[in-house]
Amino acid sequence: MLSIVVEQPHRMAVRERADPSPAAGEVRVRVRLAGICGSDLHIFHGKNPFATYPRVIGHEFAGHIDAVGAGVSADRIGERVVVDPVIRCGQCHACRIGRHNVCQRLQVIGVHRDGGFSQFACVPADNAYAVPAGMPTASAAVIETFAVAANATHRTGVLPTDVALIYGAGPVGLNLLQVLKGVYGVRTFITDHVDERLALARGCGAEEDEVINTAREPLARALARRGVAGGPTLIFDAVCHPAILEEAVALAAPAGRIGVLGFSATPSALPQQALTSKELTLYASRLNCAMFPTVIDWITRGRVDPGRIVTHQIPFRDVADAFALSESQPRACCKVLLDLSEDA
Repeated sequence: MLSIVVEQPHRMAVRERADPSPAAGEVRVRVRLAGICGSDLHIFHGKNPFATYPRVIGHEFAGHIDAVGAGVSADRIGERVVVDPVIRCGQCHACRIGRHNVCQRLQVIGVHRDGGFSQFACVPADNAYAVPAGMPTASAAVIETFAVAANATHRTGVLPTDVALIYGAGPVGLNLLQVLKGVYGVRTFITDHVDERLALARGCGAEEDEVINTAREPLARALARRGVAGGPTLIFDAVCHPAILEEAVALAAPAGRIGVLGFSATPSALPQQALTSKELTLYASRLNCAMFPTVIDWITRGRVDPGRIVTHQIPFRDVADAFALSESQPRACCKVLLDLSEDA
């Protein structure tokens, strides 16, 4: 089989490797499409603290099961599936209380073990979820990104009276927008400094007055002009620049909640007085916690449409070009998928 291997930071190649065989309790997935995530770029650049090398990256992928290991029904062969990359130990404190996405011995497919940028990938059978008939493979391939948004909104909760604000109209921010608008029906503002990303936000359900280009208008003034008295009650930081969290604390309404997605090694200077005086709650959110069935249900019922964020499908042999596009052309692309079909 062919696999995209990050051999060491800044060095990546398509390599011929032996076809894997599924172990007991595993299935082998013939990968069709795999999404490029910011964390894949971080691994390539040596900036992901959890990755080891060499590594086949990719944690967003869909395909079909073509082989099963011992203990897995052969009836699953041929099943179209999407893979949840979160693998837990099931024994630590986090797992025992149902928070297996922060398992003490967490493994993430594509980070701690080889992932989906390969023609074949072996994964635990329980991590391979059946894709409903009629769902495009491109939509299935980005279910993981919607599961991240589902986890974040599950952590913070969403009230019918909430006024929400999302920092960043990248894939995660746009997915949060679809969830907040399509599932919960709350008024949601989204910010970015790239007009093309804000155009995608309109396509994901944002009203014209709900998109704010912060390169042209200070956020506090923009919200006030739109009648958000007292500040948003629910804020999501999908950018994770330290200054954003500081601003979010200043903007949030009393009793507001702030969800933080992603990693930044640079600390934020949060004013304790603002946190305490407004009794704000900060929710960190990592990966997803058993959210794939929820997202599949949302898609089936037409509450969200993953295909809205997919802008490119590129043959996997052109992975270097795909990475360059993802990284340097935010005006031209959003979610880029690698096509791992046999003729790609």
